[in-house]
Amino acid sequence: MSTAQQVLELGLQHHQAGRLAEAEACYREILEAQPDHLDALHLLGVAAMQTGRAELAVNLLNRVAALVPNHPAVHSNLGEAYRGLGKFEEAVASFRRALQLKPDDVLAQYNLGNVLVEWGKLEEAIAAYRRVLTLKPDYVDAHNNLGIALARQGVMTEATEVLRRALQLAPADAGAWNNFGIVLAEQGRFGEAVEAYRRALELAPNQPEAHNNFGNACKELGQFESAVAAYRRAVELRPDSAEFQANLGNGLREQGRFDEAMAAYRHALALQPKRAETHHEMGNALAGQGQLDAAVLAYRATLELKPDYGVARCNLGNVLRDQGMLDEAIAAYRRAAESKSAQLVAQSNLIYTLHYHADGNEGEIRREQCLWNERFGGDTRPAVRYSNEPDFHRRLRIGYVSPEFRDHVTGRNLWPLFKEHDRTAFEIFCYSGVVRPDGMTQQFRERVDHWRSTLGVSDEELAEWVQRDGVDILVDLTQHMDGNRLAMFGRRPAPVQLSFAGYPEATGVEAIPYRISDRFLEPHSTEDRLLRIDSYWCYDPCGAEIGVNELPVQRNGWVTFGCLNHFCKVNEPTLRRWAKVLRTVRDSKLMLLSPEGSHRRKTWRILESEGVEARRVEFVPRCGRRAYLELYQQMDVALDTFPYNGHTTSLDALWMGVPVVSLAGRSAVSRAGLSQLSNLGLAELVASAEDEFVEIAAALAQDLSRLADLRRTLRARMEASVLMDAIRFTRGIESAYRQMWQRWCEG
Repeated sequence: MSTAQQVLELGLQHHQAGRLAEAEACYREILEAQPDHLDALHLLGVAAMQTGRAELAVNLLNRVAALVPNHPAVHSNLGEAYRGLGKFEEAVASFRRALQLKPDDVLAQYNLGNVLVEWGKLEEAIAAYRRVLTLKPDYVDAHNNLGIALARQGVMTEATEVLRRALQLAPADAGAWNNFGIVLAEQGRFGEAVEAYRRALELAPNQPEAHNNFGNACKELGQFESAVAAYRRAVELRPDSAEFQANLGNGLREQGRFDEAMAAYRHALALQPKRAETHHEMGNALAGQGQLDAAVLAYRATLELKPDYGVARCNLGNVLRDQGMLDEAIAAYRRAAESKSAQLVAQSNLIYTLHYHADGNEGEIRREQCLWNERFGGDTRPAVRYSNEPDFHRRLRIGYVSPEFRDHVTGRNLWPLFKEHDRTAFEIFCYSGVVRPDGMTQQFRERVDHWRSTLGVSDEELAEWVQRDGVDILVDLTQHMDGNRLAMFGRRPAPVQLSFAGYPEATGVEAIPYRISDRFLEPHSTEDRLLRIDSYWCYDPCGAEIGVNELPVQRNGWVTFGCLNHFCKVNEPTLRRWAKVLRTVRDSKLMLLSPEGSHRRKTWRILESEGVEARRVEFVPRCGRRAYLELYQQMDVALDTFPYNGHTTSLDALWMGVPVVSLAGRSAVSRAGLSQLSNLGLAELVASAEDEFVEIAAALAQDLSRLADLRRTLRARMEASVLMDAIRFTRGIESAYRQMWQRWCEG
């Protein structure tokens, strides 16, 4: 036996025992005497690759390949070395060469799949993993990686089955359980994902990725305490992970611990300053705190790093909308809708926001609604055979879908209906997406027969629930607003589906043909499936024990106009219209609800350009409900917005004794003021043109006797009207349900 062979065998012993430095010393000793010794060159290249010196490994292995071009193992190892350098094209070429020389090389085929995944060529990677499993059907890692690749391609059913097979082969494989959880979470099956991650952590308690994934699933289920605990453990195990730090921030944000969340985001950015996701998550936290300018900066930083980040662009649109910058918001939504991950939400946000736009038109809204149907209302509509008994007189099962069964404007608007429902004639199901339940959530639960939390539930699974519950009439209470489940309605899980309560416009979703409205909102509509009740609204102060005070002008000496609507309704034409009112009513002032930021400065500039000094305009910040209602005690006359009138905000004003002057248009959202004021017998406060609006507001403000009378009588007038007749309101809706049901029974 030659000396070189003895040294090589010693080097191999060191190599196999993991003593790489000693192994390298042996290989180098051989190469000093024989520079082209193939085995020494090859093994030194492998050792270099294993110790992270990919460039050296590539150089050494290329020398070997030049000397023995038909050695499959050399090309396979060269592929791994190129992969370490991030040179995916060269890596793929090397693996393919190895497989030409040895087609049944399972490891080369598996590594080819891995590098194709990293290169973003998922279809080719999937094909490679399939070939691996043809050669070796019990290769667990190949099942694992194939499952994840299929999930990334959206082939969820097969991905799930492939990972189930991996778990059958290796039930104690923590990585397989973690991957199974990932695929379940991708399908929105977060409850099942939690159990998969829990199993992974039982097998490998110190696996940081599994703790992080467990936290993500818990967060989706609204289990924020468990989520934060999981994120903290992930951070303990891997303190240098920017992703885990940022996720901890997300969990803390959901708990309302803003300062701690921001500290976690800053820590994450210190670890990885150019991580786009962290900038985005910080933007979400800032937006939630009303720090809109700072949120815009965070979102723009996100998009500089990752221009195709659709969700971030969509959230940028939300903040721009909240600042009243509707053109910019619409542009952001259109761009976000180009991204598959954000398309559904962005398209809904675009449709909803177009209703606010001063230059919006029915044709543009209809076009976007048609596009929504093309994208989300077609493929998910199987032919459904309903087992519901077509009996007109029987007790009907009504399902309500909303994320707002809580102390929120939508929840308060719904409360009269739930309080007065005839439970002997209707069996009530609530499909609740409430993230943070409160006392009012519990009140809703006590008023229904069945309560289902939909947090972490996919559209497909939710549709299955509705069908399994035998719901006869399914009611969408959100329309295109945040948290909607319109795509689930597209699956047509109930024989009768309608939208109501979010805002008085059509969703345009073909699977939701019915709507409820009133004769003032849509007097001329000939829609066959539009059912009118006496009033679209029924007001309930929900325990707000705040009295009506004396007229502020009598105390102040000047008239205070005001608008406490969300600022996205306050567009430039509306501000200029209000400015005319202020110019007409000498020394009058204007109160507006708005968070601090550039939009306040923009508002001042517009009003000053119309001759209204900044001193006459007071901005008040967002606040809790009681403090918000008390603001009306400082207001004499409320000025409505256009084209999107105030809805519940106007009812709050009227309840507090503040008359509302409104401008009516053609769309339903621009006739909300007309509907409410007409039902109070105050239709004379509604204008049909801008000049008339100014005249009505000015005349009312200067008639202190009438203002004082309205201050004293508005609350009693409301209490005596249909606007607060909960029984009449509820029976009207129940009658509409019966009409819809009769049509279905008659075919």
